[in-house]
Amino acid sequence: MVNTILCPLSGAPENEGTLDKAYSVAKDLKSHLEVLHVEPEAKESIPLLGEGMSVSMVEDMIGMAEKEARSRADSARAMFDASVIRHGVDVADKPSGERKVTVSWRHEHGREDEVLARIGRLNDLIVVARPGDSDDVLTPMTLNAAIFESGRPVLVVPPGGTASIRKRVAISWNGSVQSARAVSAAVRILEQAEAVMVLTADSFRTSGARGTELASYLEWHGVKPDTQIFEASAGSVGPRLLEECEKFGADLLVSGAYTHSRMRQLILGGVTKHVLGHAKIPMLMAH
Repeated sequence: MVNTILCPLSGAPENEGTLDKAYSVAKDLKSHLEVLHVEPEAKESIPLLGEGMSVSMVEDMIGMAEKEARSRADSARAMFDASVIRHGVDVADKPSGERKVTVSWRHEHGREDEVLARIGRLNDLIVVARPGDSDDVLTPMTLNAAIFESGRPVLVVPPGGTASIRKRVAISWNGSVQSARAVSAAVRILEQAEAVMVLTADSFRTSGARGTELASYLEWHGVKPDTQIFEASAGSVGPRLLEECEKFGADLLVSGAYTHSRMRQLILGGVTKHVLGHAKIPMLMAH
């Protein structure tokens, strides 16, 4: 059940597409959307101060950091205000008891990753932008905090994409704990989908037979998915998975995140790393 959704907003122009996607999900699921901006402390947002720097130089650097932080905060708030008007959604800080879409604004101070992890734990879903699509240096840090520190499912949004994420849903299934968590988080979306496809790689790590096991489980939720087993050699599961998503016409990929060692994937590559870098559709992930 997704009743509350969190969307961090840094104030960068690229955030607008991610925010619109968060609204789309909130409307689909009749959920409350909390838009969060974390304003960093100026002293923590500047490089380490070197020896020999004068007091005036330090003060100038802190002043510049404070000015930049205020500018981002103002941009984020303006983006939020414009989105409320654009989407025609009521602003509400408390639940009314009625199942409908609402939105609220939250402004916090501190380290974005730490604040996001803390507040994210009190939301059902976190919506973030995909790293690499923006010059916003906070994006990779935000994603890592959402996936590894919040304990919540994360919707990773690439630029552009379809308006809906619940018409044709693909599931990457390998039987892992992370995959199970992602499917559990997506059940309500799967129940509303027009078509669901379970994709399983027949590789040296995964048996293709596991897809039918998931299909049998989903039938108890009223979901009747198709299953597809695709062959993939070591190192090719990520590309082949995205090929199958494209063939199916998926507008959402449900997948476990970093089902193998995170360090191994960062160094040697892996399915999660490839999908995060190349997917053209939103990804609902859980670790």
